[in-house]
Amino acid sequence: MEFRRAILAVACLALLAMGCGMPHYVIMDDPLSPQEHLELGLSYEKQGQYQSAAKEYQDAAKKIDVAWLLLGNAQFHMGQDDAAEEAFRQAMARMPGDPRPYNNLAWLLCARGKKLAEAEALARKALALAPAGKKTAYEDTLNKVRAARMEGGPFCQRPPKPKTLSNGPPQQ
Repeated sequence: MEFRRAILAVACLALLAMGCGMPHYVIMDDPLSPQEHLELGLSYEKQGQYQSAAKEYQDAAKKIDVAWLLLGNAQFHMGQDDAAEEAFRQAMARMPGDPRPYNNLAWLLCARGKKLAEAEALARKALALAPAGKKTAYEDTLNKVRAARMEGGPFCQRPPKPKTLSNGPPQQ
């Protein structure tokens, strides 16, 4: 009987030792492409799920520049102003000919009531970059920033939490 217990104990220790041997590393590839992350983020944002949208935009931003703009919009909606500012600045650096990141950062700065001179310069740049038939939203931002600078307010309003995504300025 003692002999059987000893063999069983040795067998159990051998199995345990084999299981504790070399560590196993599992490398998981992301099953979604950056474009799929972007589309999933847009879907979440349309539902007002900004936290989930932001996560998807972060994953998409590794390869798709416009994801930085969308990430900034989602963060602005969540009240994460510092993160939104950084995302808009990344978008400006990656998409220098696109007026949207300049406009959205101008609106964010205006909504915060900070750096209003920079906000006006950004709004002017956005307006200059805007296509001929699509200047209205950019003119609106510039006018509101100028009013905030001259009158000390009213500041630009924070974005509402809409059910649909607008690729335009976050203010409306």
